[in-house]
Amino acid sequence: QVQLVESGGGLVQAGGSLRLSCAPSRSILNINTITWYRQAPGKQRELVAGITFGGDTNYLDSVKGRFTISRDNAKKTAYLQMNSLKPEDTAVYYCNADWMLTYDQAMGAKEVFDIWGQGTQVTVSS
Repeated sequence: QVQLVESGGGLVQAGGSLRLSCAPSRSILNINTITWYRQAPGKQRELVAGITFGGDTNYLDSVKGRFTISRDNAKKTAYLQMNSLKPEDTAVYYCNADWMLTYDQAMGAKEVFDIWGQGTQVTVSS
């Protein structure tokens, strides 16, 4: 079963930057809207930023002007550039795709919905 794989997390000082990536675990045919979520300890998961196939974006108010979501449709990959990081940005960051079109020789083309990654830890020290 195809999944999403996040990378790029780590430990950074306040004011620093990180770039997260989100890519399928294997080759796929297509992917639709990709969304980044985060979940801090003891808090609910929240939407951070999303991008449609056509490039329309939306952001959590608290990250506007600091975070930028982008995608490379040829690579089926999305990115989250995070600048001016704050300690309150500390969380596990997850990516989600609402739809993928996968293919394998046995089953042919197959639609997959609501796909998640395992998450990547972002820690911002003060």
